[in-house]
Amino acid sequence: MELFDFPADPSVNLLPGDGIVHYYGKLMSSTEAADMAQALLERIEWRNDEAVIYGKRIITKRKVAWYGDEPFSYTYSNTMKTALPWTPELQALKSLAEKHSGETYNSCLLNLYHDGSEGMAWHSDGEKDLQKNGAIGSLSFGAERKFCFKHKQSGEKIDVFLEAGSLLVMKGETQTHWLHRLPPTTKIHQPRINLTFRTIVTTSAT
Repeated sequence: MELFDFPADPSVNLLPGDGIVHYYGKLMSSTEAADMAQALLERIEWRNDEAVIYGKRIITKRKVAWYGDEPFSYTYSNTMKTALPWTPELQALKSLAEKHSGETYNSCLLNLYHDGSEGMAWHSDGEKDLQKNGAIGSLSFGAERKFCFKHKQSGEKIDVFLEAGSLLVMKGETQTHWLHRLPPTTKIHQPRINLTFRTIVTTSAT
């Protein structure tokens, strides 16, 4: 297992192959990141996430929100969400992610983890609604957490610690060949907010 720690070099690919992941590090000061985290906590329309597993609907403690250029429909874990219009904060963060990554995005999935007991299992973002091999820009706020990658065939693992106010970008064949997760931990007692900017290619606006 390789462990990447800051300072970050966005010219370096964190993956040894079969995909591209760049870590840009912090894009703002600690104070700016803390202020943004508070604004997101207060102004985003958070909802408990839902998943249908083996026909049973599960409600998670983790909360989510879905925003976009249009009321895009996005289906994952056998549930569908309809995008809300951008808030001023999300517009500003989208522009920031686009400026640094050189990519464009039309939607954003937000996750709120209240403390280290909440995480995300191994998965890849390969839903049919998403642009194939498109870039996903991930901004983090709040508690610093470990983010993990695992190759689907070899099992090789890569870990990176994501700072508050930092940007990580996954693109190319990353979702095809790699899984990623946010492991739970007993050491973190503060909330973490993650924004994943992405590109939806099918619109089911109503």
